[in-house]
Amino acid sequence: MKRKNIVIVIVSCLSLLLIAFLIYVFIGISQMKKVPSLSFKDALEYTTKDNKEALITVGIIKDGKTEYRVYGENGKEVEDRLCTYEIGSITKTITALMVKRAEKEGKLELDATIDKYLSLPDGKKYPKIIDLLTHTSGYKPYYFESPMIENFFKGRNDFYGINGEMIVDRVGKVNLDKESYSFNYSNFGFAVLGVVLENVYGESWKKLADDFLLNEMGLKNTHVSDESGDLGNYWDWRDDDAYLSAGSVTSNICDMLKYAEYYLKNDELYRECQESVKTINASSSSYKTMGINMDQIGLSWIIDKENGIIWHNGGTGHYNSYIGFSKENNTAVVILSNLAPNYRIPATVLGVKLLMETI
Repeated sequence: MKRKNIVIVIVSCLSLLLIAFLIYVFIGISQMKKVPSLSFKDALEYTTKDNKEALITVGIIKDGKTEYRVYGENGKEVEDRLCTYEIGSITKTITALMVKRAEKEGKLELDATIDKYLSLPDGKKYPKIIDLLTHTSGYKPYYFESPMIENFFKGRNDFYGINGEMIVDRVGKVNLDKESYSFNYSNFGFAVLGVVLENVYGESWKKLADDFLLNEMGLKNTHVSDESGDLGNYWDWRDDDAYLSAGSVTSNICDMLKYAEYYLKNDELYRECQESVKTINASSSSYKTMGINMDQIGLSWIIDKENGIIWHNGGTGHYNSYIGFSKENNTAVVILSNLAPNYRIPATVLGVKLLMETI
């Protein structure tokens, strides 16, 4: 009898938990349905509602004027502070810049296949550099490697400990049998680009990137993450990790606005990275609902042709980010958030709302 009562209690508790979960999901879904009609201000307030840890830094460049503000709980503006954020996959735009620079220096050709720069088995098909830059290589988002098991149990980022040798070995095992592939966002593809850059320059991607960001771009607070910063919860990386080139950079709002200014100035290197290379028509239904389009792609940059916006976003375990441009209106928006990408309304949606309201 006692055992039966225990079973009833357990079943009752599980039922209550299930009901609570379903209510939570229902409320979440009903709130998200309202998102397309929310203003930037309302969306920001909802995203940070009752979250004392939230710190979202918002920057705008409009007609040469630059400003930024920091928002905390309930969308309230807080005291000005320069926070260090992981920018996630916005790192890919930096890698693309470095590849384009390498082309101009005669180090590589965008239309060359990667076996020209990597030691790979003969008799197989390999993608071109341009295919990697546009996520049309045929590669998956990533491939399983043994360090991922330990990373999971130790709570590290998935890509910790996966080095260039593993990447090249994996490339040699992947079979690509089509002449062309449609858009499929690939972190692995950008890890391959990082290894290509290491081979053509004879330096680690970390050193190449840190030198490029500091000495060529003058971004003093933008570099491959060393886990230093004021917000914490930064991803752990090793200096020889191959996926550094896909999402390892940290920065602050002043540097990211300066980064955006380079593109607004329309100098050749930056302009060419944002010019359309391929039509991808890759907008998901959820993105379309939010008014976000993925019509074309440049060298890593997504082009929303309908709204006249060029953009990229980024997300890590505890951060998400967005940078978007309306070249026609000489306007850029940067959103840096210390909230996870799947937490309420992501930086991409906030950024698009603000950019559309600003122009």
